Amino acid sequence: MSGARGSAAPPPLEVDAHGWVSGARRLPSPNFEARPPGAVPSLVVVHNISLPPDVFGGPEIADLFLNRLDCDAHPYFDAHLRGVRVSAHFVIHRDGALEQFVSCDERAWHAGASNFFGRERCNDFSIGIELEGSDTTPFEAAQYATLAALVTALAKRYPVQALAGHSDIAPGRKTDPGPHFDWPRLQRDTQLDDARFPYRHPADDARDAS
Repeated sequence: MSGARGSAAPPPLEVDAHGWVSGARRLPSPNFEARPPGAVPSLVVVHNISLPPDVFGGPEIADLFLNRLDCDAHPYFDAHLRGVRVSAHFVIHRDGALEQFVSCDERAWHAGASNFFGRERCNDFSIGIELEGSDTTPFEAAQYATLAALVTALAKRYPVQALAGHSDIAPGRKTDPGPHFDWPRLQRDTQLDDARFPYRHPADDARDAS
């Protein structure tokens, strides 16, 4: 990514009337569509992403969401991403820098086939946040700080009823945000009530007891 990125202590974030967040670098993706009539964001889905896998810091995530990824540059891209059209609303980089690719009022293409307690097509009613990372690597403090500020802003602007991992809404198909993601930390940082964290993971209980 070119240009300066954020700090470990991001300023308060706000969502404007068009679904764009102040303080985020805006990189509009063509991969979006209108939400179904009457659908509003009520679910926040947390992902992880690294391109190539377990490699951080390059432009490839943005290139993927902007349909300009060079799939000849790496065997993984050629095998898994050629012709793929995807997006998320947000990406949070390792240093906490925030990028936005799709307005929160629109439907980004991040969750795929998914089910939230019997409600399918989670893209219709969710906001997707990608953390630059992988299932094998702990996330950075700066990422948690930005994520908490972002979730807080989203919960003020939209009727957010729950937060979930990609693995929660697509079990068996997806594993992210992975075993290193600290859900209790996110809840403490956002001060959101238990009802908005409907999925419990064994690692969560171990962290709470430590």
